[in-house]
Amino acid sequence: MSKTFYITTPLYYVNAPPHLGGSYTTIVADTIARYKRMMGFDVKLFCGTDEHGQKIERSAKAQGLEPKALADRVYGQYVDLWKRLGIEYDEFIRTTESRHHVSVSELYRRAKAAGYIYKGEYAGWYCVSDEAYAPETDPTTPVPCPDCGRLTEWFKEESYFFKLSAFEDRLLKLYDTNPDFIRPESRKNEIASFVRGGLRDLSISRATLKWGIPLPDDPSHVFYVWFDALTAYMSGVGFKTDEAKFDRYWPADVHLVGKDILRFHSVYWPAFLMAAGVEPPKSVFGHGWWLINEEKMSKSRGNVLDPNVLVDTFGSELLRYYLLREMVFGQDCNFSFDAMIQRSNSDLANDLGNLLSRTMAMITKYRGGVVPATGEAKGDEEVRQTAARVINSYRAHFDEFNFSRGLENVWELISRVNKYIVENEPWALAEKPAEASRLDSVLFHAAESLRIIAVLLAPVLPESTTTMWHQLGLDGKVTALDLNDLRWSNVLSGKTIRGGTSLFPRLDPKEVFKKMDAASEAKLPAAPAEPVADLGGALPLAPTITIDDFSKIDLRVATVLEAERIKGADKLLRLVVDLGFEKRQILAGIAKYYEPETLIGRKVVIVANLQPRKMRGLESNGMIVAASIGSEDRAVLTGFSEDIANGARLK
Repeated sequence: MSKTFYITTPLYYVNAPPHLGGSYTTIVADTIARYKRMMGFDVKLFCGTDEHGQKIERSAKAQGLEPKALADRVYGQYVDLWKRLGIEYDEFIRTTESRHHVSVSELYRRAKAAGYIYKGEYAGWYCVSDEAYAPETDPTTPVPCPDCGRLTEWFKEESYFFKLSAFEDRLLKLYDTNPDFIRPESRKNEIASFVRGGLRDLSISRATLKWGIPLPDDPSHVFYVWFDALTAYMSGVGFKTDEAKFDRYWPADVHLVGKDILRFHSVYWPAFLMAAGVEPPKSVFGHGWWLINEEKMSKSRGNVLDPNVLVDTFGSELLRYYLLREMVFGQDCNFSFDAMIQRSNSDLANDLGNLLSRTMAMITKYRGGVVPATGEAKGDEEVRQTAARVINSYRAHFDEFNFSRGLENVWELISRVNKYIVENEPWALAEKPAEASRLDSVLFHAAESLRIIAVLLAPVLPESTTTMWHQLGLDGKVTALDLNDLRWSNVLSGKTIRGGTSLFPRLDPKEVFKKMDAASEAKLPAAPAEPVADLGGALPLAPTITIDDFSKIDLRVATVLEAERIKGADKLLRLVVDLGFEKRQILAGIAKYYEPETLIGRKVVIVANLQPRKMRGLESNGMIVAASIGSEDRAVLTGFSEDIANGARLK
């Protein structure tokens, strides 16, 4: 029986549509799962949605929906997106499923029976967004959330508590005896330091919240999000519902999470499991963030990228390759459309795509479409040695989740084969019958290198490598090949190639941004670039509205903190404004009339409750209010002569 490998993504909140951060985590997990399958493992890839909690309850209410209706809608968006991204998950849990409720209740019963759960009262400053309490407990002084900076809310209520304070020594022992439990190493040190600083008992229930799983022995309480959501990693493989499956796949080999939720997975979660007498996972990997202009992507800043728009614009294969090649796994990385286009045109179109297309063309032209047996040509041995070295180094790097370096290794082989073709000039050899054996060798070595390249890239580019496999005249699935057995061979000799269209056409940056804008607009209702007031009297008044209509528009005072031009967009400026209670990113069509640096520190008025919209792949979360002057509709920003506090509402 093959060795098992169980890998999980986080459970994604259904209070908002999918974004790039979660898509990245899932693409990485899918790549690891595909790689492990090709290494002979019996793999389970887990995905799921976290559908309970106050944040979801409030989001649903704001949209006029029941929580379950919102959960159903966003769950569907995740399933559709994962399909578009080529995610092949084996298990998917929604925390609203009955099988999950069984698992949560069982974990609770075991922990309580062991004496680690008690009833008490909690009072403190609570962040609804991060589902976490701030350490300060003075009820007279509101404090910002230690994680996201938003203002917290004061809560005081009856609650069931988990005795987290009893696990400080056991957690530190877990970290010491299992060096790979927390990765990367730098984050292990951070978590260990947090635990050594002292642990407080953890509230695990809510009496005032109704949208959740009721406690089995006190239905007036529902489980708090982390005790609920984290248990899904076990309910996904049958904890108390399919014991044979659970015994086979638990403990999980890797929980893959963003670094912002590493503490919950490496402190709370193993403590819950120890309390219940269940073995903790083998490792938790907290990867870095994708940044926009050196800032973390977040919905509140409005700088999250819509993965559906990225797929519409670039396709899933390029997106997968760029995310895995560009970021050193575990570190932060800036997302750049220019870098993505460069990767496409240089790595995929010029290097890999050109190698494939010219190899297919030469075999067709010079050998009637049949891959010849190897002969002898200049550099043959070096190509074979490079291939052998790359196979070994690629596996070593992918074993350590160092995808960027592993892909770099593959491109070393691609580069060497392209150079090998240029050195031997097969187009010239074809003119000399006496050089037939040398030409055969060049064509064979190029084709066999492509076969190896297709296998190595299959976990990252599943669709493209399937096409490569087919074009090389091979049957079956490229993913069926065992990476343990991958080596130079003569399997292609005598195969009839199938050829095909170019895999990776070059991208024109101007066309890319046009396509991105069209994809963004298609997903949102039409909206004007800016609300304007006509000062010249040339335009008729808008239709009469009631005071109720006007009250729906939330106009707020804000200060511009950042302003910059957006590459490729003549009319747009990217602004970050301070509303007093949060920061927002807004894209404003005022670039023709204002230099960015003149706007820093300026008071403006924004429409704060406008539905967010996408432009140039960026989210605009609000709209700047401006007047329109003259026939050219010159924009003039609204301002104040008095000093008005940020966040003040216009009435």
